[in-house]
Amino acid sequence: MKKLTGWKLTVVRILALIAVIGLTAFLVIKRDKIQKLEGLGYPGIFLISMLSNATLILPVPGVLFTSAMGAVFNPQLVALAAGTGATLGELTGYIAGFSGQGVIENRKWYDRISGWMKNYGGIIIFVLALVPNPFFDIAGMVAGSLKMPMWKFLAWSWPGKCLKMLAFALGGAGILKLF
Repeated sequence: MKKLTGWKLTVVRILALIAVIGLTAFLVIKRDKIQKLEGLGYPGIFLISMLSNATLILPVPGVLFTSAMGAVFNPQLVALAAGTGATLGELTGYIAGFSGQGVIENRKWYDRISGWMKNYGGIIIFVLALVPNPFFDIAGMVAGSLKMPMWKFLAWSWPGKCLKMLAFALGGAGILKLF
């Protein structure tokens, strides 16, 4: 496969960034309709989780949905479906980082986070995927800008996202038992 350089690479990055921004806006605007996917069972859980994690910075509350579904379905399978969907949804941050490399590299926080990512990349991705926080998008963007291999980004994200979703699904199942 031929490596893109020069203006072709710039065009690909701009198009990718526009696509990610457009997807984020669409998902925020249509979030009420997305919730209707819950009737599809585990595939619906996967889709809602993927779509809610595909937004950049503006969160769509997918973990609340995961908690609710943990009370209805098998919490372990809910966690697997939601964690896998969340991991794939996070590729938007990774792609935004790759495509908007020049934009994020000029930010104050970039040097600090990129230093952490260069030294502890996979572990940082895992921990931020595991802990509920708004900074995972930033870590994904930095991973993309540093050209961390996509498979490595996904391999470290997936177990963290699945474990986080398991905690929320078990929480939802536990709340149901209280009533």
